[in-house]
Amino acid sequence: MIQIIGYILFTILILYIAKSYLDKKGHPKALFYLFFAEMWERFSFYGMRALLTLYLIKDYYAHLENNEEVAYGIYAAYGALVYLTPLIGGYLADKFIGYRKSIIYGGVLMALGHFFMAFPTDFFFYGALGLLIIGNGFFKPNISTLVGSLYEEGDVKRDGGFTIFYMGINLGAMIAPLFCGYLGEVYGWHWGFGAAGIGMLAGLVVFWKGINANVLGDKGLQPAEYIGKKIAGLSITNFIYALGFLAVPVFAYLIILDTQSEVLGNVLTIVGGAVLLYVGYIIYDFKVVQKDHQSGDRLIAIMILAVFCTIFWACFEQAGSSITVWVDKCVNLVGMTASQTNAINPFYIVLLAIPFSWLWTKLGGLNKNPNTPMKFALGIFQLGLGFLIFASTAHFMGEDGKIPFLFVFLGYFLITTGELFLSPIGLSKVTELAPKKIAAFMMGVWFLSSTFAHYISGVIAKLTTSGNEIESNWLSDLSNWFMGNPDTSNEAVAILLQYNSIYGQIGFVTIFIALFVVIISPFIKKLMHGIH
Repeated sequence: MIQIIGYILFTILILYIAKSYLDKKGHPKALFYLFFAEMWERFSFYGMRALLTLYLIKDYYAHLENNEEVAYGIYAAYGALVYLTPLIGGYLADKFIGYRKSIIYGGVLMALGHFFMAFPTDFFFYGALGLLIIGNGFFKPNISTLVGSLYEEGDVKRDGGFTIFYMGINLGAMIAPLFCGYLGEVYGWHWGFGAAGIGMLAGLVVFWKGINANVLGDKGLQPAEYIGKKIAGLSITNFIYALGFLAVPVFAYLIILDTQSEVLGNVLTIVGGAVLLYVGYIIYDFKVVQKDHQSGDRLIAIMILAVFCTIFWACFEQAGSSITVWVDKCVNLVGMTASQTNAINPFYIVLLAIPFSWLWTKLGGLNKNPNTPMKFALGIFQLGLGFLIFASTAHFMGEDGKIPFLFVFLGYFLITTGELFLSPIGLSKVTELAPKKIAAFMMGVWFLSSTFAHYISGVIAKLTTSGNEIESNWLSDLSNWFMGNPDTSNEAVAILLQYNSIYGQIGFVTIFIALFVVIISPFIKKLMHGIH
């Protein structure tokens, strides 16, 4: 109880600091409302994320011999679909219903989804995943696009504003594992999932209050040409709401199918190909038909950056799956459960977001701010170093195969600084590079990179399970050399190395990719046409 009171007081302190900073630096008043609403939405999402893999392994699928592999598959499928639907939600908001209605509808669906998780049956479990997937599609791209609409093109406060907004995301992500993880592992999994639903409702209340206070002005309203229009006797808004609700069982069934035959990879290949063709057509239209080469080039830049973002998140998302299980099995935990360690990464972001925001603004004023491709390269490089920290723990394990808790903090620190170089900057640049009339759609395309990243992360996570032998190649040999080629005759040591070898390989590959991004950064910068 004392810990929970401490978490609440810390949250209030951070909110006060953020509000004071925003007021002092002249950011739009609406940013704090969006910051606060997104904080609670992320509380609900990361509360679910912290518990899902452990819940599946220790409870829901505890009877299965390959429960760890099945859990990674469900986590990856859920994560992939959660970031697929923003592509659709962004388009529908741009074109038909506006950002405000989309955000509110998405929030309602997600709250229902979290409450469904409180009931331990197949109907409610998979129904919950379906509700969360569709709800996130309506919510996630549109609140980020609303933040972008608060700043004019070229405003030096834009990157700083997005970094502060990103702090709101991670404040919710930090609190969630501490509260939901504690409730889930101490009182029962479904108590933790229920707490996540309450968080989502709080986010909706804050957003609604902001609308009533008129802090958004004319931002995010439904396009005038679709107000009052009807389809099949329903207003276009209610028609889209109905379609969204009918899509819930479709996405729930996709996850069920994927646990049986892994069909999601084929679905994602088809969707990815279709999106690439459509974006290619849009680029052609800008460059050839409209003779707007600048907009076409900027869209190409978004797509290139999205590829590197996919690589980053495919590795980063081990945090919610294999790293959580690695911590549970192989780390001498002190004062925290395995699910609660999901709070470490967002804790660092909460502490570092304002200093990073200040840094980008200060460097921008001095004309020394690294350009976006270089920030991406530095972010991926730091991610690689973080995974090499995890791999290096093989040098410090005890006879029982356990390693000191300190290395979890050290590895997450570098992964987090890498994230701050890449993720909020990417969100900012999408809103700045994309033409205004397709801004939310391109934000959906940006989140599509996370769809593929989650799917790939599941493939990577399955390599860490004991049923998968690591093939010997130059990369695995390099990783084993880095770990000191330890003796694997001890079973506990062998379990640790099953994870650490993969983490070492992730580290080296991402460092090589970071160097490649440095080499091609002048080309990407040219495509951005003056946007830093």
